[in-house]
Amino acid sequence: MTLNPRPRPSQPADARFVDLLDRDESFEEAFLAGMKAREKALPCRFLYDAQGSALFEAITTLPDYYPTRAEIGILKDRAGAIAELIGENAALIELGSGSSLKTGILLRRMIAPAVYMPVDVSRAALRAAAARIAGDYPGLSVIAICADYAARFSLPEAEGKRAAFFPGSTIGNLERGQAISLLEAWRERLGADGLMIVGVDLKKDPRRLIAAYDDAEGVTAAFIKNILARANRELGADFDLAAFGYEAGWNAAAGRVEMRVRSLAAQTVEAAGARISLRRGETIHVENSHKYGLEEFSALARAAGFAPRARFVDEARLFSVHVLAAGS
Repeated sequence: MTLNPRPRPSQPADARFVDLLDRDESFEEAFLAGMKAREKALPCRFLYDAQGSALFEAITTLPDYYPTRAEIGILKDRAGAIAELIGENAALIELGSGSSLKTGILLRRMIAPAVYMPVDVSRAALRAAAARIAGDYPGLSVIAICADYAARFSLPEAEGKRAAFFPGSTIGNLERGQAISLLEAWRERLGADGLMIVGVDLKKDPRRLIAAYDDAEGVTAAFIKNILARANRELGADFDLAAFGYEAGWNAAAGRVEMRVRSLAAQTVEAAGARISLRRGETIHVENSHKYGLEEFSALARAAGFAPRARFVDEARLFSVHVLAAGS
């Protein structure tokens, strides 16, 4: 089958913005709720302000941080096979906006894709992602959807088969029950002939994992601590970042890397008009990154009603890309 290097060049450019987000959960609300909890925790989605996003992009270039390079390698090698499974005139729906590098690898190999739909809660990131793709593919219809991809909502009407693209092992940030619920929701909205392409980081030597999530350069530490720096910038907080350490640990029972900041002394911090006390050694949980075995993730997908169609692994067996069919 011949693959088109550029999507539908004869189709006139078309881009629109659909706002389905009823209300943003504010950083202040999430921050205060998390800091008042018995075990302090902050949602990892708030790591990605402008400064956090820049730090994460820096992380992806570090020698020990393998996931981005491994996934891009798989996509470059296997995008043609994935495109064959998707078929022609399909709608590609991306969960979360980013640099669009991975999206472009797949779009270039798809057969006359009908529409690209990025889904994100950040209006600014969403508009930027849609503009990048619309600029690179002037013949492709682009519908940017402002929504929480983990929430229940209906996709705009679009012709053709639907294929959801969820790269980066972002599914690993979710608890297993949450991951199943997310997949169930997307199976329903994709329709009986839909597909879901999911990037999944694999279980491996914990030493390799910790090296990836606690780099010697301290970039990941700065990224995780950025959530405190953001509170300083946006909530008038007075966190002394030097009074907090960063730690990444492997939880074998849960199959995940856990990332926290730890208070190095007893201290009281003010933020958004609230006083927050921390004991020496008390932690603030910021992010999880679950890792899966190949069969383990396939079982999770089946629990959500998907039928595994194909899976691709890099030569070093560090990362995987799974193609899941919404119909049995």
